[in-house]
Amino acid sequence: MAKEKLTKVEITQVKSIISQTTRQKRTISALGLGKINKTVEKTLTPQVKGMINKVNHLVKVKEIK
Repeated sequence: MAKEKLTKVEITQVKSIISQTTRQKRTISALGLGKINKTVEKTLTPQVKGMINKVNHLVKVKEIK
């Protein structure tokens, strides 16, 4: 099995979670966010990619080289 290069992404919360559903609030929390302009660095796995897709209107994603 060939090893794949793991992609790192920088996820920044840009909107508040006040008026969002409980599921979206928990997703933001699971990503390690919670305050506007907080940034975390994650490895882009299928699980993280799915979480980003669920809250894409609340976050900004930037690929790290």
